[in-house]
This record gives sequence, structure tokens and C-alpha cells, in this order.
Amino acid sequence: MSELSAVVAVYGTHTEAEEAVKELQRAGVDMRALSIVGKESHTDEHVVGYYNTGDRMKYWGKTGAFWGGFWGLLFGSAFFAIPGIGPVLVAGPVVAWIVGALEGAALVGGLSAIGAGLYGMGIPKDSVIKYELALKTDKYLLLVHGTIAEVEKAKNIIEGTRPITVTLHTAEMAGAAVK
Repeated sequence: MSELSAVVAVYGTHTEAEEAVKELQRAGVDMRALSIVGKESHTDEHVVGYYNTGDRMKYWGKTGAFWGGFWGLLFGSAFFAIPGIGPVLVAGPVVAWIVGALEGAALVGGLSAIGAGLYGMGIPKDSVIKYELALKTDKYLLLVHGTIAEVEKAKNIIEGTRPITVTLHTAEMAGAAVK
């Protein structure tokens, strides 16, 4: 489990999530601490593609402008096909947590690879299950990971963007839940 804290917000549309990212950026939140996760729900009627040029992932398709902006803005990007959830696009440092969970086969009982990555970040398992359900129903997760002061600042900004839910997960809370 991580010693850092996180704030996780759930948004109903990519437009709402994008606006929240812009607000965080305007407020000076470190973009390297920000992640976004969303289910790619394209249909066969839309051309979709993913490719990598150097360290930059490129995407085009139905929501290409949305995801394309995150590939350049956030640190790290990936596409995962998660059983039970479907195709998921991820941008930000949560990618490393998910890959770490996959590489270490550290999947936590009943959680997807995304869930195991969130759990590894210090998100409690009961909350992870709620976030996995949000992804299954085409919602978007916005995460800011850092010190308690950093995530509290981010939480205050995020609350003004009207997410469906916003939850602060602190290292202290995680430690108390384990005891």
C-alpha cells in the first residue's frame, strides 16, 4: 500500500472529466500526479486506432480529441482490455500501478487489474469495487495522488466541477482500515 493519499472523482461524461482536468491545471496542480481512467465504448461505426511514437501514444476515433489531449498532458498512457469491464483507456501515473499489479501477479481477490492498481495506490478495496462498477457503466475516474495537502487542494477544486462522487483516501485512513 502507498504512503501517499489520493482523491478520486467519478464523472458521467468525458467532457465533465476534461473540464475538471483543465480546472486542476489552471490551479497549478502537478499534472504528473493526475490520472484518468475511462472505458472506451466505441462502436464498429467509428474508426479507432492506437499507436505509439516514441514515448507518446496516439489515438484517433470517436473520442480521439479528448484522449489525445491527455496523452500529451499526463504522464504515461495505456490501453487495457479488462475482462468484465471491457476496453479501458488510462492516462497518468496509475498506469504504472496497474502494470505493476499485472507484472507482479498481485491481483487482489475479485479485483480486475485496474482494481488491483488502485488498491496498490492505497485505495480501500470497498471503494475500488465501486470504482470498477463506475467504469463498467461508462463513467470516468479522475485521480490525484500525492501528499495529503496536495490531494486536499485537488479535492477542493474537483468539488467545484460537480462530479458524481468525490472521495478522499488518505494513508492514515488506509492504515486504520488495516488494523
